Amino acid sequence: MNCPFCSHPETKVIDSRDTQEGRAIRRRRECEKCHARFSTYEEVEIFRLSIVKKDGRKEEYDRNKIEKGLRRAFEKRPAAEEKIEKILGEIEYALHEKHTNEIQSREIGSLVMEKLKEADDVAYIRFISVYKSFGSAKSFRKALETLE
Repeated sequence: MNCPFCSHPETKVIDSRDTQEGRAIRRRRECEKCHARFSTYEEVEIFRLSIVKKDGRKEEYDRNKIEKGLRRAFEKRPAAEEKIEKILGEIEYALHEKHTNEIQSREIGSLVMEKLKEADDVAYIRFISVYKSFGSAKSFRKALETLE
């Protein structure tokens, strides 16, 4: 692991801890040259997962797309970073548990909505307003009613 501060290739692990309910490992490291400390995270990587879009096209799973949507939904919300990382971990764990190479995009969307609903009402409403393409206040009201 190269030091992010001085790029020295030798670092040592000071501490390791499980995070995200055992689905990732946080390692605290120290550079042997400049003695700067930093953290790294090791997570299960989902290999070769194809997403089947509404129109039948297939594309490779991209964690960054989900993260981008979550970041928009959680914009200016309290504890956003921790919630985003937790949700991403839970989604990837659920996808991994399906033991399949293909998944419908709507299944991922439903999973994201479910996790958002549990984590933050405002982020949930923001996400579904874009995901479901709300065109009127009436459809927005219906979504709010599902929260109550």
